Amino acid sequence: MAEHPNVTRVRGGYDAFSKGDFAALDELFAADIRWHEPAGNQLSGDYQGRIAVYEFFGRLAAHTENSLRIDLRSVLADDETAVAIVEISARRGERSFQVTNAHIFRFEGDQVAEFWETSGDQHAVDAVFG
Repeated sequence: MAEHPNVTRVRGGYDAFSKGDFAALDELFAADIRWHEPAGNQLSGDYQGRIAVYEFFGRLAAHTENSLRIDLRSVLADDETAVAIVEISARRGERSFQVTNAHIFRFEGDQVAEFWETSGDQHAVDAVFG
């Protein structure tokens, strides 16, 4: 049985993110994407549009001393929604975390229109992100 096209798209998105392939991310993310990061640290908040999301990615990389790693464990999807289970690790100075998170994607057509991050241990993440 072939996987759902949105599973393939999400997998490709994680691959593009890990390579810094913004051209591929431009194909995946709608121009007006809404990105939601949970509250509790200086990177928390809502980001509107690809440029704001890519600036967030840059801040994320700088803040974690380029140590952020995302290991994709599983993706479930239908025509409108995808959920990815990921292992995320990062460090900043002497502080570090390794957590299991769920990433939720809302699709409009072939593109991600909205994204939510949920953390298995938000306190550990906040300790690194400050």
